Amino acid sequence: MTDDSEDPNDEAGYHVEAAPEDVADAVLLPGNPERVDKITGLWDGHEEVARHREYRTATGTYDGAPISVTSTGIGSPSAAIAVEELARVGVDTFIRVGSCGAIQPEMDVGDLVITTGAVRQEGTSDEYVREDYPAAADGEVVSALVAAAERLGHDYHTGVTMSADSFYAGQGRPGFDGFEAAGSDELVAELRDANVKNIEMEASAILTIANVYGLRAGAVCSVYANRVTGEFRTEGESRAAETASLAVKLLARMDEVKREAGADRWHAGLSL
Repeated sequence: MTDDSEDPNDEAGYHVEAAPEDVADAVLLPGNPERVDKITGLWDGHEEVARHREYRTATGTYDGAPISVTSTGIGSPSAAIAVEELARVGVDTFIRVGSCGAIQPEMDVGDLVITTGAVRQEGTSDEYVREDYPAAADGEVVSALVAAAERLGHDYHTGVTMSADSFYAGQGRPGFDGFEAAGSDELVAELRDANVKNIEMEASAILTIANVYGLRAGAVCSVYANRVTGEFRTEGESRAAETASLAVKLLARMDEVKREAGADRWHAGLSL
């Protein structure tokens, strides 16, 4: 008896539909497919190479450095699919570019948050590793994002992000008809007291999966809302995209410096 069931492992781009020749080594990962145009508008030039479901991929250059972008949709399950399939075609560096809610009172709408690690309050990464495995951003990616934000003059914060699996109950917001999940009224205050900077929905899965596979990953998000002050504006989207794009350029330079120095890792003692 033959098994005619589909096997997505037969095709590297089963969902994303990108081949090795379609993408650069470094890929930006926004959630919203509409954000792809806003990101590529900052580049020297680009070409759309794939579009399927929520996954829209374009490749080009930023200040001469090869770069790609793939939208992931909302949430960690679809983001994990993008990381899996892009890794299979040779991508080794992932930077989430998104929006978030800040939970520290001094953070302003429009500021950037560069993630150093993440609270894994999403379930996707639990299906890869045990629950006490850390979701840590790659040090080179964090350094490149910080250097990019500094060069561009963008206000930014670094620290721990919380990634949730839902926009409403999982982030302490009321659901339909005023429904409140158990503990939701205390969630934001507990995270704030633990010095968590922001809440979003994809970073921890991207960081965890990249670490499992020995790949580089990081995240930079624009603050759209401050959950403490109640301020909300869709502001700073282009700053996150610009910072991430420049970070890819800086990472390419870091890799050159490492090769020249015979070093395995870039560090502050190596000049950019």
